[in-house]
Amino acid sequence: MPSWPRFPRAPITEALLDIRAKLPPSIDMIRLGTFYEIVKAQYPQKRERRSWQGGLEMKLGGPAVVQQSGGPDGYLFISQDGRQIVQARLDGFTVNRLRPYDRWASLRDEAKSQWKHYLQVATPELVTRVALRYLNRLELPQPIRDFKEYILTVPEIAPDLPQGLATFFMQLVVPSARLNCTAMINETMEAPTEKVLPFILDIDVFREAAFEPNGDDLWQAFEELREYKNDIFFKSITRKTEELFA
Repeated sequence: MPSWPRFPRAPITEALLDIRAKLPPSIDMIRLGTFYEIVKAQYPQKRERRSWQGGLEMKLGGPAVVQQSGGPDGYLFISQDGRQIVQARLDGFTVNRLRPYDRWASLRDEAKSQWKHYLQVATPELVTRVALRYLNRLELPQPIRDFKEYILTVPEIAPDLPQGLATFFMQLVVPSARLNCTAMINETMEAPTEKVLPFILDIDVFREAAFEPNGDDLWQAFEELREYKNDIFFKSITRKTEELFA
């Protein structure tokens, strides 16, 4: 496993570990709600989670019809300080960690602990997808003449066009054959100030495969996802950027 530097002031605003699972038909919202009795000492706030899907159906000679579906699909269990969240859903499980982020071992070990409770309550038959997502907010000092002083993967404007950039959104989907996973990398920027330009580097790495819910392969997959996520992050920034977080 490669070794990466650990920043005292990590730019991570949110990290999440996500497991998608197939549950038995008998598991419903009432059953998921019993998760709270297990975790309420650590996660005293309970909120219903809802999902919505929408679509537009076009009919020849008639108006477009908007179709919507969705409803409650699980619960959010939130720590007293609001910085840690466990999601127990009808399609899986997630642990979210908001800033300040400690370290990978803390996120992984908490997810393992809460996953055991999810197994007890939801009795998943199969895990179908695992993912790690890290949102980084890089506060780059102004003025910036060239993004590539700090970020190596950036949008490029044709040389004959004005070179000023007010905003942008760029998405890359990068598979790794070696690790059998895929990364979705989103880059954008928030409104700059006189002193800093907030650059958002959002890295979502995932693997779609069949895992036994109780198997060690599940957690080995997360170690490999973390390897790919870190590889992307450190190969996307320059030494000058690293110095901002030291």
